Amino acid sequence: MGKQETASSSSKTFAVEEDPYRIEAINDDDHDPRRRLGLWSTTFLIFNRMIGTGIFATPASVLLSAGSVGMALIFWVIGTLIAVAGMTVYLEYGTAIPKSGGEKNYLEFVYRRPKLLATCVYAWQSVLLGWAGSNSIVFGQYVLFVFNVEPGDWNSRALGLLCVTFAFLIHAVAYKWGVRVQNALGVFKIIVLLIVVFSGFAALGGHLKIPKPDNFSNAFDGTTDNAYNYASGLYKVIWSFIGYSNANYALGEVKRPIRTIKIAAPLAIGIVSALYMFANIAYFAGVPLEQFRNSGVLIAGQFFINVFGETFGRRVLPAFVALSALGNVMSVIFSQGRINQELGKEGVLPFSRVWASNWPFKAPFAGLGLHWVFSVIMMLAPPPGSAYNFIVDVITYPLTVVNVFIAIGLLWLRFNRDRFQWKSPFNAPLVCIIFFLACNVLLVIFPFLSPPGGAPDIGYVYWLPSLVGILVLVAGALYWAVWWVLLPKLGGYQYERVKSELADGTPIFEYRKIK
Repeated sequence: MGKQETASSSSKTFAVEEDPYRIEAINDDDHDPRRRLGLWSTTFLIFNRMIGTGIFATPASVLLSAGSVGMALIFWVIGTLIAVAGMTVYLEYGTAIPKSGGEKNYLEFVYRRPKLLATCVYAWQSVLLGWAGSNSIVFGQYVLFVFNVEPGDWNSRALGLLCVTFAFLIHAVAYKWGVRVQNALGVFKIIVLLIVVFSGFAALGGHLKIPKPDNFSNAFDGTTDNAYNYASGLYKVIWSFIGYSNANYALGEVKRPIRTIKIAAPLAIGIVSALYMFANIAYFAGVPLEQFRNSGVLIAGQFFINVFGETFGRRVLPAFVALSALGNVMSVIFSQGRINQELGKEGVLPFSRVWASNWPFKAPFAGLGLHWVFSVIMMLAPPPGSAYNFIVDVITYPLTVVNVFIAIGLLWLRFNRDRFQWKSPFNAPLVCIIFFLACNVLLVIFPFLSPPGGAPDIGYVYWLPSLVGILVLVAGALYWAVWWVLLPKLGGYQYERVKSELADGTPIFEYRKIK
C-alpha cells in the first residue's frame, strides 16, 4: 500500500506491507541522538543489575547446601561458567538484533507462529512480574539497621517505596542524572567489594579481632552427597549472577551498540566473577566455619565484625548494602521501563501509544511509570509474612522458562540459518548454548522436587510459586487467544499491521481492524 497520512495532528499513520521479522542493519558509526549510553554506562547497567544484595547474603546458604568450603567455592565457579554461557547467548542475539527489548525481540523472531503469541506471553510475564520491589525492601531494612531501628514489615516497605520512587523519578525526569547516579553506585559497589577482598587478604595474614579460622586445611570435609543439595546450592549461586542480559533491554539507546555490548558484557561479567570469588574466599578467611553456617543472610556483617569490630560491622556495612540495593533497583527499573516501551511500540498492550511515548522528558516516562505502579502494588498489597515471600518466589520462575526457550531458539537458528537469514557479528560457542540450556532446564525442574526430609513449613506448598509463575505465562497465551483469535472471529474482522509515528517522533506499530 502507499503512504496514507491520517488527519490526526498528534501522529502520523502509514499502512505498510513489510516483513515484521526483518532485521534492520545497524551502522555502528551512526550518531543517533537517541543513543546516549556509552561503554561505561552500558557496563554499569549490567554490573548494577548483577550485584544487589546476593553476594552479601547468599554465601552462608550456599555453604549449607554444599556441606564444605571446597564444594561451596566450586559452586561459585560453576555459577561463573553458567553466567558466561548465558552472556554469550545474549551477545549473539543482541549483536544480531541491536534493539531495545531483549527477549521480546528474540522470542518473536524465532517463534513466529502463531503470530504474536510469544510476544503476548512475554508481555504478561514482564509487565506483571518484572518488578524491583524485593531489593527496594532490602534497601529499607538495611537503612533501618543503620539508624538502629528494628526493621518491621511496614517501615521497611515505606522506605522501599521511597527507594523505587526515587529510581523511577530520576530515570523518568532527569535521564542524564539517573545514568550518572547509577554509574556512581556501580563504582561504589566495586570499592565496597574491593574492601571485602583486601580485608580477606588481611584476615589470611591473621589481622582479625578473633582467633584466625582454619577453613582451608581440610576444605572438602563434610561435602554433601545429596543431589537435591547440589541443585539447591547451584540455584542460589545462579540467581546471584542474574543480570548479564540487562544491557540487551536498552540497546536502542547504546552508542555503537554492537561494539559496545561486545566489550561491556564480558567486562562486567569478568569484574563480577572475580569479585564474587575473592569475596567468598575472604569470608572463609575471616569467619569460623560454625559461625559461617549460623550467620544466615548476615555473613558479610559477621565478616566485618570479625575484621574491624562491632561498630563497622553493625553500622557501616548496612549502609554499604543499602546503597548496593539502590543501585540494583535503579538498574532494574531503567531496563524494565524500556521493555514496557518496546511492548507498547509493538501494539500488544492496552493503551500502547501511552507506554511507547518518550513524552515529556525524552525518556519512557509512562513505561517507567507502569513498572513503578506494579512495583508499588507488589510491595504494599500482600500482607506481611508468607504472602509477600510467596510473591517474591513467583517472580523468579518465569524468567527461567523464558531462558529455556531463548536457548532452544538459538539452537534452532543455528541449524536453520538460511531459512531465518540469521547472521550475527558474534557467534556463541555451541557448547555454551547447550550448557546454558541444560542449566535452565535444571532450574525449571528443581522447584518441583521434594527436599530430603520433607518440605519446610513456609506457609504454602513449596512448588506453588513455580506453578503460579507458569499460570502467568498461560494467562498471556489466553490473552492472545481472546484478543487475536476469538474476538476477530466473533466480530468478523482481522488485523492489519500499521506503522505509526507519535508526535514525539517515536515509531510504533498498531493493529487496525479491517473487514
